[in-house]
Amino acid sequence: MSARRFTTGLAELVLIVDDVPRAADFYREVVGLEPESPPDEEWAWFFAGAADRSQRIALHKGSLLFEEHSPHPEGHRFGNVHFALEVPRDRLDEAVEHVGTSTDVYGPTRFEWMQATSYYFYDPDGNLLELWSRDV
Repeated sequence: MSARRFTTGLAELVLIVDDVPRAADFYREVVGLEPESPPDEEWAWFFAGAADRSQRIALHKGSLLFEEHSPHPEGHRFGNVHFALEVPRDRLDEAVEHVGTSTDVYGPTRFEWMQATSYYFYDPDGNLLELWSRDV
């Protein structure tokens, strides 16, 4: 029996941050994401992927919908996260060098099982980001 597939891909990822403008500067200037609109004190939205702009990353200060139903205690309902951003192989070194001018970068880490190389770094709020690239 095969599992049904109801989803077609990632639509958005929301990161809880302490300072939206500071985090927005980091994601625009260091990570290189394109803002969807200017940030404000509570929200910043970025395009993060496909050419059709259907994948987005948001930065938010405050609670999210239905947070009161989280099984985790208040103050720990949303923790630090890890996510990877795919970078074309021919741009990986340039991306790592650029990020390294603003924060420490760790790696490379080689993953033979997926034929890829990754570098890791932290954003100002302690989220672990990865620049990931498949072999050519």
